[in-house]
Amino acid sequence: MAEKLSGTPTRMVERDWQPLRDLGFDDQGCLEVAHIVGIFNYLTRLADGLGLQLDAGTLEASKSGVALKRGGD
Repeated sequence: MAEKLSGTPTRMVERDWQPLRDLGFDDQGCLEVAHIVGIFNYLTRLADGLGLQLDAGTLEASKSGVALKRGGD
């Protein structure tokens, strides 16, 4: 669903939302999911457009699978 909403949003139809509905999502829940997908699309496009790069710690965490820790933890 998120892939289709991101890549070909004009092709979204009611049945594309069915997996979420099967999990108990109502219209409001589906809208919230759509907002989250949209925000992630916006942020990644903005970062890519500005040429932002991951810092060394984040890049290492993405490769190793070991989560980053907060500075005070």
